Amino acid sequence: MKIVAVLGSPRPTGNSNTLAQRFLETARQQGAETQVFMVNQMQFKGCQGCGSCKTKTDYCVVEDDLTPVYDAIREADLLLLASPVYFGDLSGQLKCFFDRFFAFADSDFSSRLRPGKKAVVILTQGHPDGAMFADIFPRYQQWFNMLGFAETHLVRGLGLGDPGAAAARPELLAQAADAARQVAP
Repeated sequence: MKIVAVLGSPRPTGNSNTLAQRFLETARQQGAETQVFMVNQMQFKGCQGCGSCKTKTDYCVVEDDLTPVYDAIREADLLLLASPVYFGDLSGQLKCFFDRFFAFADSDFSSRLRPGKKAVVILTQGHPDGAMFADIFPRYQQWFNMLGFAETHLVRGLGLGDPGAAAARPELLAQAADAARQVAP
């Protein structure tokens, strides 16, 4: 199994990255190949709204550090997205990355990706109330479904206000490992 992880935290050792690393370690122990991209360390633009991916090509024409990421996603069996919740959504870095997923949809919104891929989304937030920001995952799950992903899973850490808090929460680390065992056997 090939896994592409796109980490949206600006903190290399932040909570969402900590859970993502636990997921990836477990998946590697089960034989998965993993490739990790940290979007905060990349130079890229958001979607330019040019429409070229719908009228001239079947890919995004913006050439920047995201080009190899999207190539890797095409080949992957599983996509892992990890992000802290900033102001009620994904981090700006990951949201900007995700906007360019638009190129994976044909003009009729059918998918240009091989069907059957899996997606795992890891979200961490400082607020301890699970009702807060519960709308994030379903919005992105809707896009994954439209793009032909066969499965989408959520790993969610609540009450993680301090950097490094996830590392001290064994139940969250276990949740990330269990998700890897479930979707990357």
